[in-house]
Amino acid sequence: MEPFSFASSSALDLPVSVKINTLDGHQKPIPFSTLLKRPDLRHRGSNLSPHSELYVTAQLWADSKPLTVPVQTPYKAFKSARIWNEWLSLPITYSSIPLTSQIAITVWDLSPTGGEDAPFHAIPFGGTTISLFDKDNTLQKGRQRCRIHRHKVADGLSSSTTPSVIPPIRAFRNEERIRDNDPGGNNAEMERVEGLLKKHEMGEIPEDRWLDPLVFRRIEKMEREAYKGEAKFRLKKLKEDEKAELGAGEDENNDNKENDVDEEIFYLNIDFPRFDHPIVFEDQSYPPPPMSTIPLGTSLIEARHRPLPDLALGPGINEDSEGYGAPGIGRMIRIYDPEIGIKDNPAENKHRRLMRSHRTGVVDRDLKPNAKVRDELNVIISYGPTHDLSSEEKDLVWKFRHHLTREKHALTKFVKSVQWSDQSEARQAVQILPKWTEIDIDDALELLGPTFDNPTVRAYAVDRLRKADDDELLLYLLQLVQALKFERIAPGDGEETTQDSSLASFLISRAANNMLLGNFLHWYLMVECDDRSNEQRSEHRKLFGKVEFDFMNELIKQPDGTHRRKILLRQAELITILSKISKDIRFSREDRPRKIERLKAFLADPRNELTSYDPPLPLPLDPTVSITGIYPDEANVFKSSLFPLLITFKTSSGLKYPLLFKTGDDLRQDQLVIQIITLMDRLLRKENLDLKLSPYRILATSTSAGATQFVPSLSLAAAVTKYKGSLLAYLRANNPDESAPLGVRKEAMDTYLKSCAGYCVITYLLGVGDRHLDNLLIAPSGHFFHVDFGYILGRDPKPFAPLMKLSSEMIEGMGGPTHPNFTSFKSYCFTAYTTLRKSANLILNLFALMQDANIPDIRIEPDKAVQKVRERFCLDVGEEEAIRRFEDLIGGSKDAIFPVVIDRLHGFVQHWRA
Repeated sequence: MEPFSFASSSALDLPVSVKINTLDGHQKPIPFSTLLKRPDLRHRGSNLSPHSELYVTAQLWADSKPLTVPVQTPYKAFKSARIWNEWLSLPITYSSIPLTSQIAITVWDLSPTGGEDAPFHAIPFGGTTISLFDKDNTLQKGRQRCRIHRHKVADGLSSSTTPSVIPPIRAFRNEERIRDNDPGGNNAEMERVEGLLKKHEMGEIPEDRWLDPLVFRRIEKMEREAYKGEAKFRLKKLKEDEKAELGAGEDENNDNKENDVDEEIFYLNIDFPRFDHPIVFEDQSYPPPPMSTIPLGTSLIEARHRPLPDLALGPGINEDSEGYGAPGIGRMIRIYDPEIGIKDNPAENKHRRLMRSHRTGVVDRDLKPNAKVRDELNVIISYGPTHDLSSEEKDLVWKFRHHLTREKHALTKFVKSVQWSDQSEARQAVQILPKWTEIDIDDALELLGPTFDNPTVRAYAVDRLRKADDDELLLYLLQLVQALKFERIAPGDGEETTQDSSLASFLISRAANNMLLGNFLHWYLMVECDDRSNEQRSEHRKLFGKVEFDFMNELIKQPDGTHRRKILLRQAELITILSKISKDIRFSREDRPRKIERLKAFLADPRNELTSYDPPLPLPLDPTVSITGIYPDEANVFKSSLFPLLITFKTSSGLKYPLLFKTGDDLRQDQLVIQIITLMDRLLRKENLDLKLSPYRILATSTSAGATQFVPSLSLAAAVTKYKGSLLAYLRANNPDESAPLGVRKEAMDTYLKSCAGYCVITYLLGVGDRHLDNLLIAPSGHFFHVDFGYILGRDPKPFAPLMKLSSEMIEGMGGPTHPNFTSFKSYCFTAYTTLRKSANLILNLFALMQDANIPDIRIEPDKAVQKVRERFCLDVGEEEAIRRFEDLIGGSKDAIFPVVIDRLHGFVQHWRA
């Protein structure tokens, strides 16, 4: 389809305007006999001269009501024709008018005797009413020819008696009667000529200075003839109709009335403004009233996360996302009801109060469930973190709350069952929290999510986090920073603004006493402060700014706080310099060799002070590594659309630390995936399962820049190409052992099998997409790993993408699908999958805390992000069934043909680009 551009009327903040051009028509001289009967007619200006002075008024109407006061043309004396050429601006803008707007235009004559309903000495010469929008809801523009209804004031009623276009007098069924309606074809010819005139005005017909005046004079003559012909035709039809109605016996009376019949035809030519694009009507959308003005029956946070009620449509109504039904049905209008999702059902409230009668609170302490109820409670406790409890389940948990205090996993279900708007019930819940068995870290993270806003509950969860060591806390730091959005932090700008937030105070205190935590907390907060997109709310930016401000104040109070603050400032200077050179190289039009030369020259320039650092500077990407300078000669620029920089740093230990730095890309999604992979690696190691994962480090320094650890490796595409289609040949060349099976050193093959299994399971659980042989890497030691996580949670730009990437090249590197190595690979996969299923709640809670994070693939459907990960854990079935499903998944990925075709096409495209 051809591209179509348009603008909406709500964005057109200009006054409604109309240009009054000319008045054309035929006026028959009044017979002397008529003047004897009505002497007032001899004093009207239009009867004295065919070019008498007239003026025009225009007024905007809608739904039979006037929207503005009338505006009029100035006084003007005519010589040869009634030509105004005057623009009238109405006191209203296009953005404010409704769809039914129409302009009532009245031409006023002058008479000293005045007349009935005439203002002073002005009497109506005629009127016309024209709509501003056509049948397609598009604003009319350009030249318009409006029929003037003689001796009538234009009305703006919905069913106007003065329409600008008059329909035919009768509906004729056969062609002969239709031809009689337009004798000589004058009307059809005039419509054709008007179309040609519009094209001439728009420049579609070239101008001819010699021929155009002749054509215009001919058109004027045709108009005069058409007016006379139409007047005679209408007079004839009116006579026929009257004879048919009154009968043949009253012909004499009809003859006497002949002079009273109006046979004058006039048209007013006007112009509407022209715009570059069509203007389509768009109604004003008003925001709903603030929720804070409504008395809440429940806590605001419960109402905020309550699902919207389903809208039941009538049969045959197929409403789309814009609120429009099927053709012919019309528009569906949603009416905002502030009580939906806010106020509780009074019957349910009464039932809850009866079920939880506080008079039985003493008895509840000794109440124990029977076997049937115990099974029901166990089912409730086994629910995942995203499961919503029914009202009956909440009542059951509340009833046996004292019995459940020994069940650590029941605490989150108990907190969900409490009606926190009931002060008495909330007081009992707060008193029972300290008596509960200590919960695990995953349940503590769930209590910090968006569905729990009670300060006491959140403080209880923070107390559990205090028992975690710094290394474990570092694994969850990214999510804990996002959890600050759900905290109640004072709006002040001074010091100690975060003292009301137990989570903020905890993070500041721990980060101020640990360099690693402080480094990453600082950069996580700075990236959130830098996010000025529409998805990041301004109050959240202020919140993160307050936390960073208080963190710096707390840091200064430490013995080495001043020194550590200078380190963070020096890191910021380094990142600023690298960002500048990265942008300059990315936007320069030089070829790649010259870009590399420019980068090396910039790094080697002593004025930039990059070749040596004194004292050593902890690297922002890895603060455990202190850098002392940069090797300019080893710098490189990669062949990519963003031209990432390869920079090698000198370290205080004498080793080299290469990293990639690039601008123009938001690395927060990659940072999240690497953090989850690091966490999963730790969970597997706790179960004595080392899958040789090598999660490289990544740090987003802003919303459009970041650093990535560079791991020397080859892509599978490059390795297969270099070794003639065999990944096994690559492993054999880098790890030769003639005595070992397949000629590969046992440790290297074991590393390859385990790392393949680990990344296959993890990328499947995270739904990593866009997997091809260029973002699957392998190191000479046999470590296999994935890079480039631009698509997660099941998104994939390629059609028919498999749920898990297991290419034929990967299987060939194991020795083939019939080799015992492939059996060992599947065994590692099953063990890793079942191990991670045990920690599913922890991973799901981490994703729940990231729902409001500005992560692209989470932002698409934030309410479904956790559900997408949960589905891949298969928590609704047992362990044996889950393993069987995963085995089927491996078989389907191994035998899939379409991914092979995609890989071949991708390789061809990459080769063509190179």
